[in-house]
Amino acid sequence: MSTVYDCADSDSRAAGVIAARSALKSGRLAVIPTDTVYGLAADAFDSQAVSALLAAKRRGRDMPVPVLVGSWTTIDGLVFSVRPQARDLIRAFWPGGLSLVVQQAPSLAWDLGDARGTVMLRMPLHPVALELLREVGPLAVSSANVSGQPAATTAAEARAQLGDLVGVYLDGGPAEHGLASTIVDLTSDAPRILREGAVPTEKLAEVLGMSPEELLSQSTR
Repeated sequence: MSTVYDCADSDSRAAGVIAARSALKSGRLAVIPTDTVYGLAADAFDSQAVSALLAAKRRGRDMPVPVLVGSWTTIDGLVFSVRPQARDLIRAFWPGGLSLVVQQAPSLAWDLGDARGTVMLRMPLHPVALELLREVGPLAVSSANVSGQPAATTAAEARAQLGDLVGVYLDGGPAEHGLASTIVDLTSDAPRILREGAVPTEKLAEVLGMSPEELLSQSTR
């Protein structure tokens, strides 16, 4: 049986964050609001919980689960080497709708799927998500929908697809963007866009000192 917490009400929000924290630390799933779309969350360091997340989405290990973090500095413990380009993008767009694919630290004891030594990281611009992340730590979070179905932009849409597979739903109102994050791959010398989304290509190119055409052309190589 799942419970929905209205985060517009301060008492309900406080109770919801406590319930979500308990669920996640117990290896269960929670749906959380973010600035892009609603996310289906699991403890990033609990491989069984991550497997349950993939099963709830009906998704295979060939599509590894991204990780949300609650601060800029968290990335230092998760990444093999933070490139200057990553620092520049983080300063410009975190928290916000930018996901970065980087080489993960080899010592990390997690299993997010067939990630081949990489991890996709993002810091969301949403107060409820940030509060939970700062209490629980890094969370494996994918869009709160069944694979192939539209991403949920409200808690109700997420619950309609995932139902009682999720114990706690934090309702933060409609997602601000309703658009998935932009994904930039920083695992090679030249940054490349893997998915256009909430952060415009032009703004990314400006920060990286590239033209939009250069940034997009890398994606087709």
